[in-house]
Amino acid sequence: MSLQEQATQHGMDRRGFFRRNEHGRWGRREGRGTPVDEQRWSAGAIARYVAVAVVVFIALAPLYWTLITSLKTGVELNASPPTLFPHVFDMSNYLNVFASSFFLPTLRNSIIIAALTTLLSLLFGTLCAYAIARMDFVGKSVILGMVLSVNMFPFIAMIGPLFVLFTGTFYIYNSYLALIIPDLVLTLPLTIWFLTSFFRDLPPDLEESARVDGASRLRTLWSIVIPLTAPGVFAAAILSFIAVWNDFLFGLSLTSDERAQPVTVGITRFNSEHVVAYGELAAAAIVVTIPLVLLVLLFQRRIVSGLTAGAVKG
Repeated sequence: MSLQEQATQHGMDRRGFFRRNEHGRWGRREGRGTPVDEQRWSAGAIARYVAVAVVVFIALAPLYWTLITSLKTGVELNASPPTLFPHVFDMSNYLNVFASSFFLPTLRNSIIIAALTTLLSLLFGTLCAYAIARMDFVGKSVILGMVLSVNMFPFIAMIGPLFVLFTGTFYIYNSYLALIIPDLVLTLPLTIWFLTSFFRDLPPDLEESARVDGASRLRTLWSIVIPLTAPGVFAAAILSFIAVWNDFLFGLSLTSDERAQPVTVGITRFNSEHVVAYGELAAAAIVVTIPLVLLVLLFQRRIVSGLTAGAVKG
């Protein structure tokens, strides 16, 4: 291609100047925008960076304040104005947290309750979601709507009936079961709705082939469907675990001591009638947050792939 043909292709005349095209816009060189476009993209990039910085600041500022509070001494905790950076790094708050008689037992309770609730939620939620996605029966849409409407119900309205039931007819008050049952009400709708969308987007050809080869529905679900939708199942498990781990309402109302009390309720026991232990509360909050942070950091790829899978259909 000659130089004149290249210049014409890039919107230039014979003298090397840009000329207007048929739409009245200036031509541009290959790989470069006009000054107006460069300014526009520069302004847009700056706006995006500012927005990201604001969001990151809002998200990390409470965590940073909790961290520095957990490292301050008693005098610096009550300083006015408060210090933005500890003058002395004091680990006594963390030592007091682990030396307490109730923190580690309540932390163990939270791990057990969250793990068992997540497993049961995946078990029942997977079966229910697969039935809704693959089987034809009357009222399927109504059932899915009722399942989703459970999350619209105020959970505090359940506390009174559950307390009467668990301290009367079925005496399971202050036990793991007393928290697992209401936590399932919290996590099952999310799991069912989440997995139903994944199972519906999965082509049924492989399942039909497995059924022709003699596999049962449960065998097909376990060997074909779940491996293919593993990112969605994993994301549902992580979201359910986080929801149960952060529960405070049920733990406060349906337990009384460290035999079944979750850590979200246990850390409030650092306070006394006339003293608010800001240092111990902040240290305990950091310790409780670390498992969730590690969980997300270790499995962030699976979480992101699970949350975004099925968003774009090809």
